[in-house]
Amino acid sequence: MVMSAAEAMEQYGPSEITTDRILTVEDPAYTDENVALVTGAASGIGRAISLCLAGNVLTVAGVDVDTDGLDEVTDRAETLGLPGGIEPVEADLTEESDIERAVEQAADIGDLRYLANVAGLQTIAPIAEFPTEKYDLMHDVMQRAPLLLSKAAWPHLEESGGVIGNMCSVHGHIVTEDKVAYNTVKFALRGLTQSIAAEGDGDIRGFSVSTGFVKTPLVAKQLPDSAESRGLSVPETVEQVILGASKVKRMMEPYEVGNLFVHGFSHHASHLNGDDMTHDGGMSTTY
Repeated sequence: MVMSAAEAMEQYGPSEITTDRILTVEDPAYTDENVALVTGAASGIGRAISLCLAGNVLTVAGVDVDTDGLDEVTDRAETLGLPGGIEPVEADLTEESDIERAVEQAADIGDLRYLANVAGLQTIAPIAEFPTEKYDLMHDVMQRAPLLLSKAAWPHLEESGGVIGNMCSVHGHIVTEDKVAYNTVKFALRGLTQSIAAEGDGDIRGFSVSTGFVKTPLVAKQLPDSAESRGLSVPETVEQVILGASKVKRMMEPYEVGNLFVHGFSHHASHLNGDDMTHDGGMSTTY
């Protein structure tokens, strides 16, 4: 039976985030006066990171073009009674002026101390057929924007002793076919992370997070197309393709990724600098 995107979302989409799923840590810098700018905050991993950081008292400047999604995640933080809050910041990451404005707005909210470059998108096509305009868009959102955001936030982070976390992927270590743009930008994010560490010189710390497949709406809705292209059912695709190389036979939840950023931004991870936190269930290290 062919599964629709809606059915795939229902079966393989993310679980809702509740307070008991948020890692909380003791950190003197985790106060509501300090601000974390999170891109892609309206859905998926960015939404989860925003809620997890707000669950650790931080004020989150949630950046996205999806205003309805930003309103939803803001309401969710209030419904959960999180000790921090989420302030929506509408911005188009393909526009440099929007990027600069988003950083200014975040700095106006409080002391900008953390930057999480998370926003992402996907296009699946072989190299010979890959649409150039899709590559350009993915590059702009997932590679150029993190650099420009880091550049604009740099003076604020230097003053506060801040941290930049980049959402990478197992595809920043190993690649799969038909994802040339995604593979390319994720490898580049690791280079940006290491450059941040080199130039931060101990005043600004940088790290990346690389996971396997995460139960996001983006991944779930792509499953039917991915299955069709391989001549498989959606469950077969999950078992053979998504989890086939992983020793952990379940997809990660977005809140689990959010908790990695909670730890990575904290003083408990002070030696995590230029490094990648790889949590891929063994995909890149076993066979």
